[in-house]
Amino acid sequence: MCGRFVLFTSELLDHVGKLPGIKEVHAPDGVPGPRYNIAPTMMVPVIRVQESLAQVDPGRWGLLPHWKKDLEGPPLFNARGETVASKPSFRDAYKGTNGSGRCVIPMNGYYEWHEKVPHYVTRSDGELMWVAGLWATGLDRLSATMVTTEALEPMDWLHNRLPRFLTEEEIRPWLTGSMDELLLQPTPKQLRELFEVRPVDKAVGNVKNDYPELIAQS
Repeated sequence: MCGRFVLFTSELLDHVGKLPGIKEVHAPDGVPGPRYNIAPTMMVPVIRVQESLAQVDPGRWGLLPHWKKDLEGPPLFNARGETVASKPSFRDAYKGTNGSGRCVIPMNGYYEWHEKVPHYVTRSDGELMWVAGLWATGLDRLSATMVTTEALEPMDWLHNRLPRFLTEEEIRPWLTGSMDELLLQPTPKQLRELFEVRPVDKAVGNVKNDYPELIAQS
């Protein structure tokens, strides 16, 4: 589960350019600025790749399938990996049909609540986290959702779901649709063991609060 996340790096395009197989990065509309409390329906960077070219575009966090006629209803900001291939809201994006497809969403970390206390999850080595995502262009706008899977040790105490974080080597197979049987399994142990969790200020519960101190140890 992921309902709030953080992305503050000022070198996002450089990080994207260093991913395996990427030789060129375009961001024709720029990238959203630093944010410490990103919530569903806000704009986030959506990374799509074609051969050696990566394009980064701002998109709405909350998928808008091609058949969506308005913005009514809860935003589709998470997609269960177990049902993305069959659920009507996500199957077109998963299969790459009807003007939709797969993407990657970057983050420095994300928030999760446990026993009513917000916790911040990040990588202990400070590297960016890459989440498997799906994109669509319903209502003539780019939108995206994050794929989630079962949470395993050492993260299962925090929540029973976890975004499907990708190793750098898994990013291209995810985008091209190869190795899906593996990539819809929980986040690899080698990544889970890098995650660092700390309690943070309850001020993160208000989406109007957006400042670096939110991710400080509470």
